[in-house]
Amino acid sequence: MVLIMLPAGAEVLTGGVKYTVDDAKLELRHNRPSAADYIITRNNFIDKDRNANYFALLKGKTNLNDRILALFSDGTYAVNYKNDLKHVWYYDKDGTLINVEIRTSLDFPYGSYKYSPDGELVNMSLRVSKDETFIFSPFGELLGHWVGENCYDENGNVVMTRKIMK
Repeated sequence: MVLIMLPAGAEVLTGGVKYTVDDAKLELRHNRPSAADYIITRNNFIDKDRNANYFALLKGKTNLNDRILALFSDGTYAVNYKNDLKHVWYYDKDGTLINVEIRTSLDFPYGSYKYSPDGELVNMSLRVSKDETFIFSPFGELLGHWVGENCYDENGNVVMTRKIMK
């Protein structure tokens, strides 16, 4: 039996992984999944529940029985079905698919890769935690680093803000 004594002022680490921009980029490049299966994408090319989804969003409802919704300021919206939380479907105002996001896991940290309907990588992100995300172009250029309510560029300037609902 080994007994380890820590000084009274020692800090105990409890998890939490820290990433630099380069660490995040490397992680995403090594774990990139292929584009969404054509059959799955084809079946979701038109949002069959567009009217119900938009009506719910206009009423402020985002958590429905079988899906989670998000409405964006440009009128586009996202649908994440509870029976398939690793795929997020992004639609234009008319309910036509504009992107599909594939998540590598549901546990932090995890990679998230957004593809166009024809399978082209749009962007990739590393979700470090609920409040921190690195977003990169398909070529590995940092597009943004979200920390809490602020999104920073590569120079540490705030380029966008968001309201986090708790």
